[in-house]
Amino acid sequence: MPWISDITGSHRVQLAVTAVLSGCIAASAVIGLQEARKRYNEYELKDSIPGLDQPHDIEQINDFGGAVPEDTEDTTEADRSAALARRARFGDYDEGVFDLQRDKALGADRSLDLILEQLARNRVFLKDEGLSKLRKAFVIVVGCGGVGSHAAAALARSGCGKLRLIDFDQVTLSSLNRHAVATLADVGTPKVLCLRKRLEQVTPWTHFECRNELFGEKTADAQLSAWKDGQKPDYVIDAIDNIASKVALLHYCHTNKIPVISSMGAGCKSDPTRVFIGDMSTSAEDPLSRSTRRRLRMLGVKDGIPVVFSSEKTGPGKAQLLPLPDDEFEKGAVHELGVLQDFRVRILPVLGTMPAVFGLCVANHVMLEISGYPHDYVQSKARDKMYDGILAQLQGLEERIAKSDGSDPVGLRIPVTADDVGYLIEEVFHGRSVISGLASRLALARWRKPEGEWIDSRTRGQKADKLDLGQLVCMTKDEMLKHEQQVLKEGKAPEEVYDRDVVELVERRMREEKAFRTQRP
Repeated sequence: MPWISDITGSHRVQLAVTAVLSGCIAASAVIGLQEARKRYNEYELKDSIPGLDQPHDIEQINDFGGAVPEDTEDTTEADRSAALARRARFGDYDEGVFDLQRDKALGADRSLDLILEQLARNRVFLKDEGLSKLRKAFVIVVGCGGVGSHAAAALARSGCGKLRLIDFDQVTLSSLNRHAVATLADVGTPKVLCLRKRLEQVTPWTHFECRNELFGEKTADAQLSAWKDGQKPDYVIDAIDNIASKVALLHYCHTNKIPVISSMGAGCKSDPTRVFIGDMSTSAEDPLSRSTRRRLRMLGVKDGIPVVFSSEKTGPGKAQLLPLPDDEFEKGAVHELGVLQDFRVRILPVLGTMPAVFGLCVANHVMLEISGYPHDYVQSKARDKMYDGILAQLQGLEERIAKSDGSDPVGLRIPVTADDVGYLIEEVFHGRSVISGLASRLALARWRKPEGEWIDSRTRGQKADKLDLGQLVCMTKDEMLKHEQQVLKEGKAPEEVYDRDVVELVERRMREEKAFRTQRP
């Protein structure tokens, strides 16, 4: 047909046909290349899988289904990070003795510029002098779990020069809800090595020393010893959840005058607005804190140690302690997991954010202390004056009882101190009246009327009250006056005056005090 001849003879049509054919050929070539590459990769993968009788690096499967090589550090990323950290520590990044003013005058090299750029925000905040102190600091972190890992990470990121990490435990799957840097690949590895590996990727110039050990009283000298260059620790962070180790660490630091800050329990806590930093003597609403204070009091330490604690109280619908699984009992030494003596061991529910809050508060305190930055925390109500007042009330009460018994109260001395008052009020009765549960206008009084000769007058000119701490109970001042009249003067038995619940609570508190009485200094 003539129109076909016209079309085929058209130059435009020929170009269009050529373009279509070229596109088809190109597409076929691309598809063919992709198919060839796919087949090649498939064959290569199959060839790389060793037979069952051939040697290979993979020896076991981890708990979450991944293959675990013999050397978990032998990866390209880990090798690069480790090499970078080695170069940084041996001078490629480290400026030696860190003196910002001097280096600025001499002309800082590229390594120092990189460090200062990374620490620019801290430098503006703390100034050159403060940052220099932090860069020279040696801090020991004992306990590298949820709290300790966040504290160590914050210190490293803020420029701390030397960190010694102490922890005996390994990363587990349950650690990942609260650990600062751990990943699935770190499960089964020591927490201290996990921290160093990850933090070296952030601050390669930081010097790390890892000790995969359980802190203990017998090993304290070595674990809290000076750095290799002779520098003594500037600060120690207690992030231990084992009560014996925690008390041993705090007592050692207090005795040897090593600055230390302790983290109390973050378990069962959910309100970050109730987290405070204060003296150990003011912490409350926390079994770990209460047990730590008690045991330290037995060793003669009642205050002078800053702690991070939560004042949050338990309540309906809030997390509670859970029963310990049977497999934990089978491991033995279950008593070491308990917070209090003869206290049933429980699993502690932990909201992942709260250990981070505690750890960051700890790191913040250490940075401010080392750099010399001014910081004033919200002060807890001073209670020493309150204890003195309660002691004076008790002295007056004993004198009135003596007078009602026909004895001369002049010169009567009671064997109770203000420290004893604080111990009874805070540790035994938890700062509340055993009768009403009120926490204001507190007083101490004998639970029962004294019998027999309760005043020792054998020493001439001296009258000693035979009052025992185990005989005292906490109540409000109004309740004390009523108790004085009905029980201590009229001679009624407490069981005649108070209901069964009050009597049982008093007996329970007295048993608790008796368990600790012989251990007090």
